Amino acid sequence: MEHVAIVGASLAGLSAAEGLRDGGFDGVITLVGDEPHQPYDRPPLSKELLAGTWEVERVALRPGEHIDKLEVDWRLGRRAVSLDKGLHLDDGSTIAFDGLVIATGAAPRTIPGTPPLEGIHTLRTLDDCLALRADLERTPKVAVVGAGFIGAEVAATCYGRGLDVTVIEAMPVPLERALGVDMGGVCASLHSDHGVTVRYGVGVAGFEGGDRVERVTLADGSAVTADVVVVGIGVAPVTDWLAGSGVEVLDGVVCDATCASVSRPDVVAAGDVARWHNPLFGEDMRVEHWDNAIAQGRAAARRLLEGPGVEPFAPVPYFWSDQYDAKIQFAGRLGDELQVIDGSVEERRFAAVYGKAGRLVGVLGMNRPRVVMQYRRKIAERVTWEDALAG
Repeated sequence: MEHVAIVGASLAGLSAAEGLRDGGFDGVITLVGDEPHQPYDRPPLSKELLAGTWEVERVALRPGEHIDKLEVDWRLGRRAVSLDKGLHLDDGSTIAFDGLVIATGAAPRTIPGTPPLEGIHTLRTLDDCLALRADLERTPKVAVVGAGFIGAEVAATCYGRGLDVTVIEAMPVPLERALGVDMGGVCASLHSDHGVTVRYGVGVAGFEGGDRVERVTLADGSAVTADVVVVGIGVAPVTDWLAGSGVEVLDGVVCDATCASVSRPDVVAAGDVARWHNPLFGEDMRVEHWDNAIAQGRAAARRLLEGPGVEPFAPVPYFWSDQYDAKIQFAGRLGDELQVIDGSVEERRFAAVYGKAGRLVGVLGMNRPRVVMQYRRKIAERVTWEDALAG
């Protein structure tokens, strides 16, 4: 193998490039990114950078000298438009390759029929964050549509800036799909704990205003006054450019347990765009978290270097979210059994575990990092539910 192309100047794409070099690959690496920026850290976009406590230079993932040592041919500000035997970019150029890493990530979902009013934002990129931060300087009334983790973090950051914030969520219990009804409700209550207005169980009907948004109209006929709206209703993997490529796509690039495409052996995938079979849980999954992007980028690189006999990628998925004065951490998967094993839910300092089919499969902590890491190891060790509850 002499030439590897990586599509996506993301954390997963950078991690793949690092994995290739650390694995001894001395050929050409071409990395294509549709943004003009070198890879940067996304978690601060909804927290420190948005709050104004960090400036742009602090979100760089690696110092310049590290980037230089990778000896990567960067194609920034360029978008992949199609794939056959070569990789075709939006400037008409074609990149030949022996191996391809798809790390294009995901793009924010939008509300159909959203009018072109100023003040309506999504938050995914560095430029998104800077545009939203500039709007927040106007001391607006803010409506956050979607109470998932990104929406919740944005709401908490806006609250920390002293702004009037309303959170709108179509689901009766935010985060139910991620954490279950009980724990989703506990995490969602952080907003009301801090006096933030919440509207749960009602969808958005539309937006009104002149040149700028003034109101969010809701499905129950009511309206929320807002000068700035942040829509955080989830993301979709960026795979449209793969049509006709022979790469199988189903809510992401479909991969085997080694992160290789099930339909093209010269293609691997990593990060938010990859759907792979995780043998630790015996299920196909797509994970949209920072920790996974790093590990999977390196796993995809190993698959290119070592071939199909490489060890399967079988992590315990993990993520965290900082909201108000709470650090929320989750490792593993959602189960059908739930037990609080440490601390107090009422005091917002606790850990709870999830079980499924007689096995420990997940752990949630709020201000309990040590316990979460302890039980994350137990999940990797396939500890039984009975043993997990025994401590």
